[in-house]
Amino acid sequence: MIAYMDEQAGDTFARETLLDRAFGPGRFRKSSEKIRVGRLPAEGLALVARDDDLLVGSVRLWHAEAAASGTPLLLLGPLAVDGDCRGAGVGAALMRLALQRARKAGHGAVVLVGDEPYYRRFGFSTAGMAELAMPGPYERDRFLGLELVPGALSGAEGVLRPTGRLVPAEPATVAA
Repeated sequence: MIAYMDEQAGDTFARETLLDRAFGPGRFRKSSEKIRVGRLPAEGLALVARDDDLLVGSVRLWHAEAAASGTPLLLLGPLAVDGDCRGAGVGAALMRLALQRARKAGHGAVVLVGDEPYYRRFGFSTAGMAELAMPGPYERDRFLGLELVPGALSGAEGVLRPTGRLVPAEPATVAA
């Protein structure tokens, strides 16, 4: 039975391995990575799916804003599911849980770069996205948004930039 829960510190290796298999080495060159690099995911919005002790799915949401308007929003991604579990509803369950938590936490909107036919069922579309852009190359027709609060994307404009908490610096070690 698959369980859905908060990501734990010990999940790092399994999550990175899953993402490597799902997206390959090119994942670090994606425009979305410019929002994520050096940042922590939004509080309570880094989720995993487990089949017993095996991590089989992952999704994270990140704080960002539209630079010109200052509109706060969340960037979703990546969403990944282990190949053996695809088609079993794991990704959909992670999406529903992530969006439910984001809504409950009072976030206004979520954006992502992804396949519109897949994300449409969760309410994502290109509506309200005309004046927004990603920081780097991306496919415009794959840049989708979802208002969790009606009107949250109204007036949003500019290139997305990160606003989330920085990853804490590693303490320096002093040679003896």
